[in-house]
Amino acid sequence: MKNAVVSLAIVFVSLSACTVDAEDATQTEAKKEQTMAAEKTNLNLREATFGAGCFWCVEAVFQELKGVHSVASGYSGGQIENPTYKQICSGETGHAEVARIEYDPEVISFAELLEVFWQTHDPTTLNQQGADVGTQYRSVVFYHNDEQRQLAETYKAELDQSGAWDNPIVTEIAPLSNYYEAEDYHQDYYSSNPNQGYCRFVIAPKLEKFRKVFRSKLKE
Repeated sequence: MKNAVVSLAIVFVSLSACTVDAEDATQTEAKKEQTMAAEKTNLNLREATFGAGCFWCVEAVFQELKGVHSVASGYSGGQIENPTYKQICSGETGHAEVARIEYDPEVISFAELLEVFWQTHDPTTLNQQGADVGTQYRSVVFYHNDEQRQLAETYKAELDQSGAWDNPIVTEIAPLSNYYEAEDYHQDYYSSNPNQGYCRFVIAPKLEKFRKVFRSKLKE
């Protein structure tokens, strides 16, 4: 009986230790989340919104850049409120599929974001990126302020004059309007579905090229 009591005591102590460890871990995680929230509040974050074809592709590209805090897939520039993905796919709402980017201008500038934007899609094909066809796939910069508008217009004009593409750039530059975040299953789509067909055959090759060109700008 004495040995049994001792054994039970040992088990009780072990379980208590596990409980304490679990509580410590929970508290540590909570503190970590609080710290991250505080850091986000203290950062002077800004926003940029781009449409460059399917938003799964655009999101996957910009998520990898240093200085980018978050990227959300959404819809912007249309006529109806709270559109669904099914409505967007009809091409009748006027919305474009976009990525809304929250970034730290102390790490990456809007001009650098524009550079990535224009080099990771074809801005000369009207309402089309590869096999994705429709106004929802148009090339567009939705600016948040006049500074962004001026930079986008200047960059677009310089690229056209440089002859970087054989055909004229058709990228729309318009004020951000009627933005709605897309359904939850569209968020972090590539990282959540790397083996899905579109991810493997369209997004993965695009990311491979992007990583080679912008290696110095990638998160570690």
